Amino acid sequence: AIRTGIQESKYQYIFYTDADAQYDARELELLLPSMTEGVDIVNGYKIRRSDPLYRVIIGKLYHHITRLMFRFPIRDIDCDFRLMRKSIFDQVELESNSGVICVEMITKIHRAGFRFAEVGVHHYFRTSGKSQFFTFRLDFRVGIDLLKLWWKLVIRREESRRGRAGELL
Repeated sequence: AIRTGIQESKYQYIFYTDADAQYDARELELLLPSMTEGVDIVNGYKIRRSDPLYRVIIGKLYHHITRLMFRFPIRDIDCDFRLMRKSIFDQVELESNSGVICVEMITKIHRAGFRFAEVGVHHYFRTSGKSQFFTFRLDFRVGIDLLKLWWKLVIRREESRRGRAGELL
């Protein structure tokens, strides 16, 4: 869904967030002042994570492991509350079809030299629906996908990039 949304976007900026009401989309107003001329992506970070303790612990562990593996510059890779310039994706091509797409996206954006700003946003308890994560099968799959992404981006230093005309390099 993230890849399709980015590909189909028509405006100068792309904003996305989760659809399960764990973020208040009206807080987009908090990100806008940070989208200055020298900033390409404004990433939200959870001021306080409103999840059960086990999810908070697993989330912190996931963040620290992925940050160590991929060396991205933001404090909350799991905060899907982002405002980005569409022009980023003239150079950055996303390939993942799983939960590791955020790690891929932030890593590639950082490596391409784009500049980040961060803004704290509120995180709320999920009022309906169920997380797609935290099942052994899916977590195992995410672990495998992370290792494959790490091998590709860190060890082999492969990245798909688009040139000025949009062709893959």
